[in-house]
Amino acid sequence: MSDLHESAALSARRQRTRTALLAVLAEYGALSRADLGRLTGLSRSAVGSAVADLREQGAVTEETAPHAHAAGRGRPASVVSLRRESGLVLGIDLGHAHITAAVGTGDGTVAGEATAELDIDDRPEEALDTAAALAADAMRQAGCEPGGILAAAAGIPAAMDLRTRAVRAPTVLARWIGLDPAAELERRIGVPFEVANDAEMGARGERALGAGRGLNDLIYVKASHGVGSGLVLGGQIYRGASGLSGEIGHIQLPGASNWCRCGNRGCLETAVSVVEVRRQLGHVLAGADRRSVPRELPPLAELAARPATARVVTDAGRTLGRVLADLVNFLNPAAVIVGGELGRAGAPLIAGVRESIDRYAQPAVAEAVEVVAGALGVRAELHGALVMAAGRRRTRT
Repeated sequence: MSDLHESAALSARRQRTRTALLAVLAEYGALSRADLGRLTGLSRSAVGSAVADLREQGAVTEETAPHAHAAGRGRPASVVSLRRESGLVLGIDLGHAHITAAVGTGDGTVAGEATAELDIDDRPEEALDTAAALAADAMRQAGCEPGGILAAAAGIPAAMDLRTRAVRAPTVLARWIGLDPAAELERRIGVPFEVANDAEMGARGERALGAGRGLNDLIYVKASHGVGSGLVLGGQIYRGASGLSGEIGHIQLPGASNWCRCGNRGCLETAVSVVEVRRQLGHVLAGADRRSVPRELPPLAELAARPATARVVTDAGRTLGRVLADLVNFLNPAAVIVGGELGRAGAPLIAGVRESIDRYAQPAVAEAVEVVAGALGVRAELHGALVMAAGRRRTRT
C-alpha cells in the first residue's frame, strides 16, 4: 500500500473512531475514558488519541469528575463531555401545581424563563395552553422565535408509555390519559418535542449539572406531591420495558394503612409526600392548642432547623430510606439523590434516609452509596428538560 493510501486509511479510521465516541457521548452523556473504551470496544490508546483530537477540535471537554475516585497513583479521574453548541433549546417543567418554561443551552445557562402556578391535574388543555404561552414568553426574553429553537423537551408528573407516547397511569393525571403531550406541545409551539416523566428529568438534570456529575449509577428521588424516581444505570437512563419504571411512591410500607390514590393502602407516598409531611409539621407547630395550626407553614428548610420539627423531617427520611434500602441492595448505585420540594428540608431528611439505608441495606452496599440532597433543588426537572433537548439536538445535527 502506498504512503498516500496508508495515510487515507489512517485518516478514515481515526474519523470512524471519533464518530463512534461522539455517538456514545450523545447517547450516554459524560463518560470516563475507560467507559468510552468499554462502550465502543476501542483500545485505550485509540480512545486517548480520539479524545485528544476532539478536544483540539473543540467538540468535547474533559474535566475532573467531582464524585470520582482517583485513578492510578493519586491522579483524579476525569469525564469527557460533548461541548455545548451555541444554539438554544426549550425546556418545560409541568408540576402538579406549577408550569415553568425556559430557553437555554443545556449546560445550566438560561436565557429566558417564565412560570405560572396552576393545578394541572384536571385541566390538561389549559395546562398545555399555559405551557405554550410561557414558552413564548421565555423565547421573547431570550430574543428568539420558535424557528431559532433547535429542540425541546418537557417533563410531566405521570408515567409515559414509550410505545404510544401517551400518558398511561390512570391514577395520576387521570384526565390526561391517552393524550400525547409531545404532539400537543409541538402543535401549539411549533417545535418538535420529547416528553418524559418528571423524575427522569430530575435525574438527567442532577447527573449533568448537579450532585450526580460523573456518576454512571444513581437513583434520583423526586419527593413532592407524589414520590417517584429516575434511574441511571450504566450511564444510561433506565425506563423499563414500556417507560413506566421508577414508581417507588406506590411501594407498600409494612403496617401502613392509609388509602392511596392508586387504590391500595399503605403506599410510600401516603407517608412521605410533601403534603403529608407538612400536615405532620403543622400538628407539631400547633402544640397543645390544635386550633392554632398555622395556615401557611414556614419553608421546609427553616422548619428542619428547629429541633421539634426536624424530628418529623428525619422520620420522613427514615420511612423513605426504608424503601430505598431495598433498591440500593438490588442496584448497588453510587449515589441516592433526593430532590423535589421535600428535598429542600436538607440535612435532617438526608440523615433519616442515611440511617435507614445503613440499617437495612447490606453493609458493603450501604458503604458504597452516597446519600445527598439534590444540588439543583426544585429546578432539577427544568434543567433536565433542557439537557434532554440539548442531547436530542446533537443527534439531529
